[in-house]
Amino acid sequence: MKKVVLTVAIVLGGLSTYATSAFPMNQTEKFELVAQEEYKEIKAEALPQAVKDALAKDFPTAALDKAYVSEKQELEYKLDLTIEGEILTVYADKDGNWIEKE
Repeated sequence: MKKVVLTVAIVLGGLSTYATSAFPMNQTEKFELVAQEEYKEIKAEALPQAVKDALAKDFPTAALDKAYVSEKQELEYKLDLTIEGEILTVYADKDGNWIEKE
């Protein structure tokens, strides 16, 4: 009888090691939210004069394809330019200062 109980205990002990998870139970998934800014297309004539002047000064050979204003009304402008066949997107504030974005 002792041998039977001992055999059952060994078998159950061996099976319980297979029931354990290979991954820790306290893992949490990590994710990153990236806020995407929304812009509304506007006509080139609607750009402030300071932005037009900065564009003419810093990008004299550029052709303005499209202009956008921030939906949040932070008076930030997104400009799609074509320079020598290459498309470039630049950002400016209402005073014509360039904003660097990643």
